Amino acid sequence: MPEEHSQTIMAIDELQAIIQRCQILEEADFKGEDFNLFQVAGQKCLEDGYAAQLLEVIQNEKNKVIIKNMGWNLISPLVRCIFMYKQEDDKRESCLRILDQLAQLCNPKELFLGLLEQIEQTSGEQVCQTVMLLLQPLQTVLLKLQNKKAYSVGLSLAMIMNQLTPLPVPYTKQQIQEDKLGLCQCCNAVVDFAKPFVNEVVKNMEKSSEYNDMELKEELIKFCMKSLKYPLLTAQLEQLEGIEEHPFRHFATEIINILWNIRELIPLVFVPNKGKSPPWENPEFADIERKNSTDSLACLSYLVFVQHFGVECFPMVFSPSYLLLCNMTHIEVLLKRTEESVLSKGLDLFESCLLRMEDNSLLHPYLEFRVFINVPQDLVKIMTLCPMENMRKKSLNILQLFIDKFDTEGKYTLFRCLLKTSNHAGVEGYIIKNIKDQIHIALTKEYDNVWFTGHHLISLLDLVLSLPEGAETDLLQNSDRIMASLNLLRYLVIKDCESDNQTGVWTTLGKIKQNFLKPLRVGLNMSKAHYEAEIKNKKENRKEAHSSNPVCSVTVSGEKMPAMTTGMQLQVLHSALFTFDLIESVLARVEELIEGKTKAVMEENS
Repeated sequence: MPEEHSQTIMAIDELQAIIQRCQILEEADFKGEDFNLFQVAGQKCLEDGYAAQLLEVIQNEKNKVIIKNMGWNLISPLVRCIFMYKQEDDKRESCLRILDQLAQLCNPKELFLGLLEQIEQTSGEQVCQTVMLLLQPLQTVLLKLQNKKAYSVGLSLAMIMNQLTPLPVPYTKQQIQEDKLGLCQCCNAVVDFAKPFVNEVVKNMEKSSEYNDMELKEELIKFCMKSLKYPLLTAQLEQLEGIEEHPFRHFATEIINILWNIRELIPLVFVPNKGKSPPWENPEFADIERKNSTDSLACLSYLVFVQHFGVECFPMVFSPSYLLLCNMTHIEVLLKRTEESVLSKGLDLFESCLLRMEDNSLLHPYLEFRVFINVPQDLVKIMTLCPMENMRKKSLNILQLFIDKFDTEGKYTLFRCLLKTSNHAGVEGYIIKNIKDQIHIALTKEYDNVWFTGHHLISLLDLVLSLPEGAETDLLQNSDRIMASLNLLRYLVIKDCESDNQTGVWTTLGKIKQNFLKPLRVGLNMSKAHYEAEIKNKKENRKEAHSSNPVCSVTVSGEKMPAMTTGMQLQVLHSALFTFDLIESVLARVEELIEGKTKAVMEENS
């Protein structure tokens, strides 16, 4: 007899011997040693490929009590063997049938802990495979539990989501189609796993309008909140050509359906501070929980208001302004993130809320909410610091959209705030151009506009028509702002006659000259002289440096440029001089216009 065959017979004989000894014992008399011997013998049978014989032992009615008490010990070796065999292997099929039998026959409490332990111990590429393999037996066991059912369901869902969370979320079309680790498939399997427990909550709520057993419902809310944060917050949720049923869109639909069915969707979207867990004694844990909750609620709003999941459930009674107010906190949360997948959701949510509104319909008191000031400042950061060009451009478009929605006083207040806080010449130049557009509307419309004419405008011009550090201001770094300011002043001088003085610019002309035009002229002369001297030095040094290394560094606007040749440095310096010439030409035109108009008025009065 071959040695391997004799070993297997020994393993089965050992198992049968243990079973025969235990058959005559009462349940209470089973010892720890019996459990160990049963596990070792059962594991040996599985590892040697004799799962079919083990299945017969488990299905034998005489062994029912033994399997009920000891069968859960086989979960770990059983899972290992299932993954060891190929899909079509008969031995794998026998192992799967054993798993199904154990779910039916074992003590639910013991098997529940065994299954959960197996999920907890899995890692890396086997996480999704293990979870999907054990979901069905885990569901069977949970449905049998009488005590602590809600707790056990919650523990199972939390364990599963904690194991899935470290896995990367497929983002591109190719990654979603490949689903290399099985995450897309696994997420939807977990939702199916939760459905009987959702149905149980729904049934109980239908029986009584005062549904008191909140534990299971709370566990399901926690699961939905975790799912919103991962994977949905970072998932690609746009419709993708060539993917008939987008797995994450399907998953999002299912999560929204759960929340709707347990009557929590509308409260979570519209009631502040919903979705918060009970207070933690440890403030660090409380902060983590708060952050998780805000991320989840932000994602929920994106799903409802951008992707329109579950939107048919909402009553159409909310004004666009109220919807914007409800979503501003969520928008702020998303815009503070740097990942493209999350940041883009924040921009889309903001844009979606703004597009619902009429221009000039957002009332200025909304700016008393701190978030209405924070969000445009976040947009400015994205516009100026984000490495992704498409995000920068979209942020600029949304900022303009936000400006357009405010009433006149709101625009005025927003402009003042952004001029003081943006700390970026390009953004300041953009805001000044917007101010010019509003002044133009004020001067061409029949109705009075007190915010962009008269003393309010003069107060705003004090911010606009000034140099941050007088004549010492870095003109190159501030060129966008300076050009926009000069263009605004030129417009005012041309458009507003001194006799009308609707804007008040002529009243404050002396101050403008003192704080803006004169220091600008001095600064231009100094800057041009400095750069011309630099160019002269470089040209002279180049003649001497032909025999040596011509590469060196140059500092522009206080920042050291990368090492470059003398020719490249000269190009940079000439470009700076061109900018100064451009500023000087507009400055000269403004001075000429002021002088011409002032002279004409003096002649009229003489």
